[in-house]
Amino acid sequence: MNELDALGTEINNLRKKQDEPIRVSGYFDNEPGEENLRSQINEALRIYGFTPEAVSLIEWRRLGDVDWLYNWKQHWKPTETGRFIVSPTWETPEDSGKIIVYIDPNMAFGTGTHETTRLCLLAIEANYQNGMTLLDVGTGTGILAIGARKFADDKTPRFAGCDTDENSIVIAGENAELNGIGNIEFYAGSIDETTANADFVLANLTIDVITPLLPLLLGKFNKVLILSGILQEQESVIVEELQKFGIENAEINHSGEWISVTINK
Repeated sequence: MNELDALGTEINNLRKKQDEPIRVSGYFDNEPGEENLRSQINEALRIYGFTPEAVSLIEWRRLGDVDWLYNWKQHWKPTETGRFIVSPTWETPEDSGKIIVYIDPNMAFGTGTHETTRLCLLAIEANYQNGMTLLDVGTGTGILAIGARKFADDKTPRFAGCDTDENSIVIAGENAELNGIGNIEFYAGSIDETTANADFVLANLTIDVITPLLPLLLGKFNKVLILSGILQEQESVIVEELQKFGIENAEINHSGEWISVTINK
């Protein structure tokens, strides 16, 4: 699709088994032409070791002129999670006494509607205590670090958030300003041996990222470690990984297809 100059692509492969069909969608200003389309698809299949028969169906659908940004904004409403409300900047939630975190995601991951984000917000509410320093690994739009800072009565402890996507760091900083928060240190990169320890460490990533980082994550938290971005079907994987480090008492919380793991020292 990218070789055909698609404006965007989508692959519905989440939770798909190896023998299940996968749909790949491409969005175009103009049809690339039947012959060109099949030629490019067959070449891509050849490169990845498939035959043309691997494609069971090719179909087109006209969408007309669509303002995607407007449509997306129409469907994204404030989301309540425990004591938090995560809201897009163009909405004004009712004053319910809850902590409002305003987010403009731009091109970064995190709108507050995903189960993993909500699990982490609940974990912050249940486990964060005043005076704790905090590190948010894979901060994305900065929701969790910003939410924790607004949750805390004491705004002096060091808060930091990192992400390997440099654009995310810019966006997280802008979101902190939107919320009147000026003392979170956002930086591009991941954690390593030189990263300063924190009392409260958040890692809302994915299992394939968490697993190799686990020794570092376990070494960097002083009191509470929250892991999320893990599917329910991967629960046994993370439990087994933690057992290798002698951790048997991790708390597992569920929401939809996802889980969070809370480890307390």
